[in-house]
Amino acid sequence: MKIRPERVAHLIRREIAEILSSRLRDPRVSHWVSVTDVELSGDLSFARVFVSVLASGPECEQTLEALERATPFVRRELAPRLGLREVPGIRFVLDPSIERGARVEDLLRKLSQGEPIDPEGEEGEEA
Repeated sequence: MKIRPERVAHLIRREIAEILSSRLRDPRVSHWVSVTDVELSGDLSFARVFVSVLASGPECEQTLEALERATPFVRRELAPRLGLREVPGIRFVLDPSIERGARVEDLLRKLSQGEPIDPEGEEGEEA
């Protein structure tokens, strides 16, 4: 029974990524956003779209706001591509996994080179 929601979630992820990169004309979104995952409810009525934003701070917040404003457009573009009776509601959610992965990679690099590691994070090194 779970195969269909997983297949539809994969299709939604692929199609939303294509819509954001080629159809959406908002410069805050097109070059800064990657769709990393989609979680779809069992009844296909709601989708959480996880996005990674290649900006930080205020640019990240502006990008998420732009995505929220573009949600009706994305749903309209998605409807004919999915072929479902009803298009799921969409909510964009920030996915911090890429930042965490970069942090782990940096820590591993420092370990291999024998550099000291700041357990609190990178923020303390800049001060």
